[in-house]
Amino acid sequence: MLDTRLYGLSTQTTDYQAEAATRLHLPFPLLSDAALELVRALALPTFEVDGMTLVRRLTLVANDGVIEKVFYPVFPPDASADTALAWLREG
Repeated sequence: MLDTRLYGLSTQTTDYQAEAATRLHLPFPLLSDAALELVRALALPTFEVDGMTLVRRLTLVANDGVIEKVFYPVFPPDASADTALAWLREG
């Protein structure tokens, strides 16, 4: 059986993420990269809004700590989960 875990990542603080996860009823945990360590290490695409650095929407598929697939750009956003699931099923 495939061991799958889903996480969201953003550059907002943990407190903001906790509020957002509750408000949005997210079925997965959010991870904070407020210090931009992962963003910089992976050279993830970002944009600036009101002095905040935010990560552009993308999907990473990792296996044993190795990124196997990157879906970017993600458009339309509401279809990205289906696209990633289809790729996983084919693999």
